[in-house]
Amino acid sequence: MLSLIKKEVGSFFSSLVGYITIIIFLLSIGLFMWVVPGETNVFDVGFSDLGFLFTNAPAIFLFLIPAITMRLFAEERRMQTLELLFTKPITDFQIVLAKYLAGIILLILSLLPTLVYYYSVVQLGNPIGNIDSGGTIGSYIGLFFLGASFLSIGLFASSITTNQIVSFLMAVVLCFIAYLGFDFIGNNIESGELAYTVKNFGIEEHYASIQRGVIDSRDLLYFISLIVVFLLATKLSLKRGK
Repeated sequence: MLSLIKKEVGSFFSSLVGYITIIIFLLSIGLFMWVVPGETNVFDVGFSDLGFLFTNAPAIFLFLIPAITMRLFAEERRMQTLELLFTKPITDFQIVLAKYLAGIILLILSLLPTLVYYYSVVQLGNPIGNIDSGGTIGSYIGLFFLGASFLSIGLFASSITTNQIVSFLMAVVLCFIAYLGFDFIGNNIESGELAYTVKNFGIEEHYASIQRGVIDSRDLLYFISLIVVFLLATKLSLKRGK
């Protein structure tokens, strides 16, 4: 399985996919934080904060992560190389897990350079270091789990088609529904208790909770459960396609 992870990570960076993903993510965040005038610009707001990163990264991930996952299985099916993987001495779930972990590595590599933004904001504080470190750590954890959830959804979308464009569009739609769909439905329900229950099925509610710096085991359990469900769904999709 380790060799498959190395192969997938290598394929990300042997083409432009991995580099473009990281560059677009960092440029999108950096431009709005430091260059483009407005409420998201640190200099214009006059407040040392990474709020823009954690508020807008989900919208960027909504398109970037499906772009990463769209080829993972769809391309294998189109090139008819998936059958070769089935002949290897690894289980279907190990194949799914290897591709998923390769995506996780790319996600981590995308997030690590944003620590430069964190350091810059810390240095700009008055006094230096005047930043909510607990909230920032919580926001990073929430953003990681959100990205990991999008990866599992995108992997599932890639496993049910041979067309990368179809895989991309399906992943975007599914990620959007999982992130904001339940929140939208909940906001249109009059019953407060029912609305709260519906919202808790969506990612946004749990991401916002962690973003406040409160690491609740229920939020972590939600993300882990969501990831496991879509990984198992991907495994079943592969089994059906055999």
